[in-house]
Amino acid sequence: MSAVTASLCSTLMFVLFVSADQKNITAESGQDVTLTCRAPNNNIIVVKWSRADLRDEYVLLYRDEQFDPEGQHPSIKNRVDLQDRQMKDGDVSLILKDVTINDTGTYKCCVVQRVRGPLTLINTTYLHVVPPGQTGGQEKDEDNKDGGKEDRRKADGSVGLKVGLTVLVVLLLVAVVGFFIYRSCKLNPADPHVAERLQPPQPEYQKNITAESGQDVTLTCRAPSSESEKMRQQLHQLDY
Repeated sequence: MSAVTASLCSTLMFVLFVSADQKNITAESGQDVTLTCRAPNNNIIVVKWSRADLRDEYVLLYRDEQFDPEGQHPSIKNRVDLQDRQMKDGDVSLILKDVTINDTGTYKCCVVQRVRGPLTLINTTYLHVVPPGQTGGQEKDEDNKDGGKEDRRKADGSVGLKVGLTVLVVLLLVAVVGFFIYRSCKLNPADPHVAERLQPPQPEYQKNITAESGQDVTLTCRAPSSESEKMRQQLHQLDY
């Protein structure tokens, strides 16, 4: 039972955390789009934005305090930038300019935060680009800047809420699993201590007497010495 419960807990945690880090954005063709991403701290050595369908080529690579265009996909060149090149407060958000329908896809934001450290995935964003005139896209020009900030605030709040709910669900699962484990251990007859408590009380000693029908039988019983003395005194008083 514990193995099944642990498997269910791990699966639920994986689903919840993945959903918390997944973002969806819809934009109209020709707009500038900001894909938000925030690393845990400011110690960022490498920033890499990639898209699954680009294979070995990437969207943006920033290292050694400069952009590396060597492996950048041709369709992306001169259309991407970091929102804050100083990456204050871990902000490594990507600006994708003049988006087209071909820019639709899932974008991964990864960083390296120590020398020879691993490339760590921060979040993923699915961008859906629609033809002009369809609703759901981000506003252009100045409206896009203000809207982008508002979207980032809403996204951060949404992620915080999901993470909080995730923690609550995990705590509840731990409490339920712990309760069942406690009950199974407490009432487990295989436990010698539990088995001892479950045994009925046994008499201190027992005598066996065999008699024939019609005989007079004496069933002996002797109390401890202190009690015997009290009984003799009481019987003596009754005699008088």
